[in-house]
Amino acid sequence: MSKKKEKPKKLVLLKEDVVDSDIELVEIHEFVNISKNTPVLTKSDVTFKQLGLGKWLTKKLDEFRMTYPTPVQANCIPKVLEGSDVLGCAKTGTGKTLAFALPILQKLAVDPYGVFALVLTPTRELANQIADQFISFGRPINLKVCTVIGGMGQLEQANALVKKPHVVIATPGRLADHIESDPTTIAKLFNKIQYLVLDEADQMLDGPYGNDLKKIFRVLPKQRQTLLFSATITSALTQLHQVSVKKPYFFEDVDEVKTVERLEQRYVLCPVSVKDAYLVYVVKSFYENRTDGSILIFSQTCRECQALALMFKGLGFSVGSLHSMIPQRERNNSLSQFRSKKIRILICTDVAARGLDIPHVDLVVNHNVPREAKTYVHRVGRSARAGRFGSAVTFLTQYDISLIREVEKLVGRKLDKLE
Repeated sequence: MSKKKEKPKKLVLLKEDVVDSDIELVEIHEFVNISKNTPVLTKSDVTFKQLGLGKWLTKKLDEFRMTYPTPVQANCIPKVLEGSDVLGCAKTGTGKTLAFALPILQKLAVDPYGVFALVLTPTRELANQIADQFISFGRPINLKVCTVIGGMGQLEQANALVKKPHVVIATPGRLADHIESDPTTIAKLFNKIQYLVLDEADQMLDGPYGNDLKKIFRVLPKQRQTLLFSATITSALTQLHQVSVKKPYFFEDVDEVKTVERLEQRYVLCPVSVKDAYLVYVVKSFYENRTDGSILIFSQTCRECQALALMFKGLGFSVGSLHSMIPQRERNNSLSQFRSKKIRILICTDVAARGLDIPHVDLVVNHNVPREAKTYVHRVGRSARAGRFGSAVTFLTQYDISLIREVEKLVGRKLDKLE
């Protein structure tokens, strides 16, 4: 008799008892929402200069022609600077990375030492992207950043960690491996951090990262600021475990529509047997009519992703693929070529659905309806970023009607049929 597959357990965060060696796993059912009397700033209310950031940071923002913060930045940056724990929830593409990176850099510039901040994120590509933003804005203070992810040399990473970089950006699995393999040196590097950031927090809390996170949290100090950012809120976040003695400030973008307004969302209803033929027709039509347009195709599994890539290559298209079963160098190469428009079609699994800032994705194609509605939000969020227009097309069969209804309920709108 086959063993029943266990459902991934939701994260259980750590709360330390008075006795350090006694670590208790506890759930807290009390969560502090924003007070109705707390003013929520909108994009046009303030400039970055009014948020309490230093002149060197505002000068750097000016270089990037960034004057006005997004709502998540305007509301969360001052709270982080005040020393509060923060949970920020806002639509994808609204600049959540800078909402934690800028105040961390501001505090680091005042008192730089050792490993100052740890940022945990679910995917390698997202870790590299966050590192790039820290490096870009931290250059004036000679910021040292270390990225700890799978697919790269573990010895090289260990040597980089021993040099005590200011900011460590990591995926949970690889960092847990380092901590377990060297509890006397590497583990102790994190016992004085000032900031812990969980990016894409809902996936980190709901996903299969629980054991790795527990290993990491055991070596972190109790007195720290904890910052969680996500595009969607799940039950794991609404019943957030207490990871510090401070009550968190909670910001949620009040917009009821979970996807951006400039995103055109449509569906194609077709039989399973001819879905790939319909897919090729839609992609070919867009590819030929928009000679500079880029297309991101999401598939359900690594095998499906690879099969679609082979199919499109066989039809004469230049495509890249991105999934967890290919080497990291090849993943980086595909992403780099797609970003630079050397290739215009990238076929991927949900490893690319979270947080990645790929400029000018004109069309997102869902080869299938995601099993979870929030995954749809993250997928289509790759298009129409930072105020640009974009399109999303989802292929559904007669078996997917209930799934698409859940998607429509979450995004707050009916999807139009692609004629």
